[in-house]
Amino acid sequence: MPQALITGVTGQDGAYLAQFLLARGYRVLGLLRRSASSDVIGERLRWLGIIDQVALLDGDMSDLGSLIRIIDKHGPDEIYNLAAQSFVASSWQQPLLTAQVTGLGALNVLEAVRIAAPRARIYQASSSEMFGKIGTAEQNETTPFYPRSPYAAAKLFAHWMAVNYRESFGLHASSGLLFNHESPLRGIEFVTRKITDGVARIKLGLSRELRLGNLEAKRDWGHARDYVRAMWLMLQQEHPGDYVVATGRSTSVCEFCQIAFAHAGLDHREFVRVDPLLFRPAEVDALRGDATKARQALGWAPEVSLEALAAEMVEADLARHRARLKAD
Repeated sequence: MPQALITGVTGQDGAYLAQFLLARGYRVLGLLRRSASSDVIGERLRWLGIIDQVALLDGDMSDLGSLIRIIDKHGPDEIYNLAAQSFVASSWQQPLLTAQVTGLGALNVLEAVRIAAPRARIYQASSSEMFGKIGTAEQNETTPFYPRSPYAAAKLFAHWMAVNYRESFGLHASSGLLFNHESPLRGIEFVTRKITDGVARIKLGLSRELRLGNLEAKRDWGHARDYVRAMWLMLQQEHPGDYVVATGRSTSVCEFCQIAFAHAGLDHREFVRVDPLLFRPAEVDALRGDATKARQALGWAPEVSLEALAAEMVEADLARHRARLKAD
């Protein structure tokens, strides 16, 4: 039975990846920071019905010793580093925390693997935010980086350290330059989930409006289920590498609103309000990924359309709020 260690296992990607690996016969280990609130630990794993199938291990991304002990004791075949302070807007408010967890935390994982399990295969979660203000119509593996947030800068450090450890120490370390990927498990602070939750609230009469920032920002949105499959495919290759994972379709926040509200039979123009206080200090205007390499080398392609993704998220939020109303 192959073993996989997932940092960030209680997040959106970690939960879907755990589900994916369990279905393929893996023993799944998940790194759990003990300071996490007990009432929310494993919420996403419970949603997927796999909480009892994942072995949760105490550890911390800032504690190299704990990472070395866990990797040395369990000897995972594959390590997926998904842990991060991943909300871009918060990275301006907490730049040092973001650097510590998202940047130096990734380095701690690489160093722990080098010391305790140099034959293990490593996946590093890189981000399309690293491209930032690059100005090209599409971004691929050769596009230069221009990070526009503390989060993006921390991710860029982690990305280059993965490349460095691959080239310096021969580690099988691959990075996925993942473009935005969403799901019903997305945190409420992210714009897509904020929108679908707002749609559900308005549809059920719990709210009258939805306040958003820049409606013109464009992103390449896919489904997290599709993207964790790409992570796994990278570690099945004989040689490590870096891969853009994206749909190739760029959609504005306004257009996502239109799709989500329309699914509930509503007109977004009646409810969406622009709030200047919600604009970022430095915006990334548009991102669209070119995943040609992933398609050709990994045989990967997205399966869930943006419309199906938005519909799934709206339905999940409607179900959540209906359950709360019934409980009250």
